[in-house]
Amino acid sequence: MASITQNVEEHNQIDYIIGGLKSDDNTLVSTQLEQLHAAEIAGLLQSLPPELRQHLWSLIAKDKEGEILKYLGDEVRASIIGKMDDADLVAATVSMNVEDLADVIDNLSDDMGDAILESLNDDRRQRLEATLSFAENSAGRLMNSDVISVRKDVTLSVVLRYLRRLKPLPIHTDALMVTDENGSYLGKLVLADVVSEHPDTIVSEVMKIAADSVQVDADEHDVAILFQRRDLISVAVIDEQSKLLGRITIDNIVDIIVAEADKTLLASAGLVEDEDLFASVLPSAKRRAVWLGLNLVTVFLAVWVIGLFEAVLEEIVVLAILMPIVASMGGIAGSQTLTLTIRGLALGQVSNANLHWLGNKELQVGLLNGFGWAIVVGMITFIWFQNSGIALIIAIAMVLNLIAAGLSGVLIPVILDRFGIDPALSGAVVLTTVTDIVGFLSFLGLATLFLL
Repeated sequence: MASITQNVEEHNQIDYIIGGLKSDDNTLVSTQLEQLHAAEIAGLLQSLPPELRQHLWSLIAKDKEGEILKYLGDEVRASIIGKMDDADLVAATVSMNVEDLADVIDNLSDDMGDAILESLNDDRRQRLEATLSFAENSAGRLMNSDVISVRKDVTLSVVLRYLRRLKPLPIHTDALMVTDENGSYLGKLVLADVVSEHPDTIVSEVMKIAADSVQVDADEHDVAILFQRRDLISVAVIDEQSKLLGRITIDNIVDIIVAEADKTLLASAGLVEDEDLFASVLPSAKRRAVWLGLNLVTVFLAVWVIGLFEAVLEEIVVLAILMPIVASMGGIAGSQTLTLTIRGLALGQVSNANLHWLGNKELQVGLLNGFGWAIVVGMITFIWFQNSGIALIIAIAMVLNLIAAGLSGVLIPVILDRFGIDPALSGAVVLTTVTDIVGFLSFLGLATLFLL
């Protein structure tokens, strides 16, 4: 086997680890693990079948377990924690920061959670309990209470002396939070100004007054949007009385953005973002069966519509050949609009004020594309079957379905969102059903009216 010291670029890391595990070369694998970051080890664990995953976990140094657990998806983490001894799990949590520990405890039994709480010192336990008191997916769960605050009436030289006594500074400290004597948030003092301005300058002269802040109960999605729009590195978290509680930093937001992107991608196929790629067959089959069942219902609905036109299909068999074209074009056109609308909703770009304009725009897009492709499809149909009637009917049906697809692509996600249903999860199924039914109804309905 190749030397363990060879670079990852020369060997596929996953293949390399699997080869070592299968050959029971534990020394080889352990040496490789020592060279990897905790996040990379977490990625390896999520890339292994269950039996090899447990084997690899047994080779990980105990003092690295807590750091690795925080990088794992919920389902993979649960599978590993489920086979850990209580004492080992408690020991693994020692190295975790409060925010990551709260995320882990959420997925543990009450008894195990209580055992971890009891193992903490008073300060960490109080901070953890405070974090757990906030709703999941809120700013309170994201924030780090390890934040440096200063008063506005001191000089920068005083601030510098204070920082030197505190070293090392909390990670990702780009600015200091300015508060009054009651702890109320006043603004932000950027570190670049601390080191570049004259030492005798008063904080109030260079601070950013009322710089960006978020309420502790704000949704993490809204916080991520704020970071994206304003290119923030950190933001203060405050309560209803404007008291400074902590800060959220860009590393937390990157995780949220990645998780939301994964969620949207997987939800479109009826999957959850933390699903284990190498989960057992039975739970994977159960989860996917629900989505397949829902799809089957919509398919039968479309088939029922086709059945209404059995007579015309028996009379003019060529219609059955051409029928999928209309439905397919509508489905593609609608999915384009659906994707853009869902993205707009996620970014807060779609509202009651601009919904009419958006719907009108997509109607015109559907009309323009409908006429353009209707001409193409109509000409091909005429050349193929030498039947001007069928060519005209499929052209009209194409226009009608692309218009319906454009409007549906806007209205379906908006309506689902108003009812509290995730458009990314069910929008595609509803849209496909609409475009299939409209396509079949328009094409076969027109054929029934004018060709029989």
